[in-house]
Amino acid sequence: MPESPPPVPEPRGRPASGGLENVVVGTTAISHVDGARGVLVYRGRDAVALAESGSFESVWHLLHHGELPDANEVERFRERVRAEATLTGPELAAIVQAALASAPPGMPAPLASVRSGLSALAGRRSLRPWLERPLDELRDEVLGLAAAAASVVVAASAALAGGQAPAPSSDSHAERYLHGLTGRPPAPSAVRALDRYFSLTADHGMNASTFVARVVTSTGADAGAAMVAALGALSGPLHGGAPGPVLHMLDEIGRPERARDWIARRLGDGHRIMGFGHRIYRTDDPRAMSLRRTAIESGLGRAELASAVEEAALEVLAEVKPGRPLRTNVEFWAAITLDGCGIPPDFFTATFTVSRVVGWAAHVVEQAADNRLIRPTVDYVVPLPDEARSA
Repeated sequence: MPESPPPVPEPRGRPASGGLENVVVGTTAISHVDGARGVLVYRGRDAVALAESGSFESVWHLLHHGELPDANEVERFRERVRAEATLTGPELAAIVQAALASAPPGMPAPLASVRSGLSALAGRRSLRPWLERPLDELRDEVLGLAAAAASVVVAASAALAGGQAPAPSSDSHAERYLHGLTGRPPAPSAVRALDRYFSLTADHGMNASTFVARVVTSTGADAGAAMVAALGALSGPLHGGAPGPVLHMLDEIGRPERARDWIARRLGDGHRIMGFGHRIYRTDDPRAMSLRRTAIESGLGRAELASAVEEAALEVLAEVKPGRPLRTNVEFWAAITLDGCGIPPDFFTATFTVSRVVGWAAHVVEQAADNRLIRPTVDYVVPLPDEARSA
């Protein structure tokens, strides 16, 4: 008769939490997500109010320096960002080579190319581990990488298309990025919409990519290693890949009057409705509400259809899944905004990187300023040798 397997021991440590749910891993003064009230805060200020009343560069200055700039300060900061975003010839060549090497033949993979391009740029700038160096050096390095991330995306896009990126000279980070990526001067309404999108998505608490950036920083590694690692986390579809499928859904629905039946059938078949529900928010995602207003006010292409689909989806979800807080999340209206700005769906997540890298940069500096190597523990659930012998 075969022996029964030894019993699995009870967890030895504190109660485990799948996905680190509700586990506090540190402190921050950068951003806070209040999921119950639907509020996003940047350094003590309402992020939506900041996005709707100021520029992305103002929000960036707040996250980087800890204070809102006055008119003169924001102009100086804008000029510094533009200078940092300007690539040298050797930097551009290294980025293009890395981007092309990371793209499978016949199947351009924008985010993989951007990740390799950012790594190549960090290498060209000879970034070193920050440990035992002045913190201001690290602060300058992360600002430079965050500013240049937009140029990396544009360079990778041009390389994958077999062309050369234009070099627009606008003061606005959003305008330069749009012009570079699309190859044509953007409409003012598109620039305003993208600027607001950048502001609203620059940081969002201890999300997966931000946590990765802080873990890598805690080892004393250089800023490029932390940023590239964070971008690797963002490449996963559970973190940064939802906006594209929203457009596929709108394409399939086609007309407002078809929305309700399509959504009910989709749910009945056991599928998710993209752009609804959030890990943190239990009410409206404030970023989604702001981007909805932006899309409608700017007359972006699919705003009318999106509004009808959103209304139908919320009604059907409330009927099919009563009691579950499935509200519109930022990916739904982000898809409408980015599409309306002329950004190809393949570059939605790369565009998200252009804003979120600002938050990563702030977290890298904050981690380094009060560092302790991040080294959590886990519960070992296989019998120890002595337990196996005595079973």
